[in-house]
Amino acid sequence: MIKLQQLIGLPVIVIHSGKLVGTVKDAWFDEHWMLKGIILDSARWFAASVKIVEWSNVLSCGEDTVIIADEDAIVRMKPKQLLRSFYTGLVKLKDLPVMTVQGLQLGRVSDVYFYPNQGTQIVGYELTDGFVSDLMEGRKWLKAPSDPGTVLLGEDAIIVPAVSEAELEPVAASNSMDREK
Repeated sequence: MIKLQQLIGLPVIVIHSGKLVGTVKDAWFDEHWMLKGIILDSARWFAASVKIVEWSNVLSCGEDTVIIADEDAIVRMKPKQLLRSFYTGLVKLKDLPVMTVQGLQLGRVSDVYFYPNQGTQIVGYELTDGFVSDLMEGRKWLKAPSDPGTVLLGEDAIIVPAVSEAELEPVAASNSMDREK
């Protein structure tokens, strides 16, 4: 299991040539918040298009680099087509409030976790209540509910079942899962 923010800034290398084709700038999601691909950095400011690589063309995702199939995997897309992303889309996952159906805010999304080789569904959220709270209490981990139908991933908030409040864990507990997998 890896954190999405661990991908940001990683170099992207083509497997057969070893050529560096860019670095990961952001991640792109579909309307169900499934990871669709990565967005590469652009040398041009105010570019009319962005470079993306669909996740199906990512061969491996390690601690130090992302390996893709070939340079043809890089395609250009208009920024308006990237409706949902972590940092830069029209709808940004970062800092979205996570609310229970009873109206209790559990925190704001600080990061998301997923298994890169087992699909691209988000398996958990790292939540923050702000800088001071993070220092005093630490961040919280919320496992994504097993039934995706119980979560509303909206434009302005993520709505989760009321039971989610009782399922919050300290982030350190979620990190121990990394070593178990």
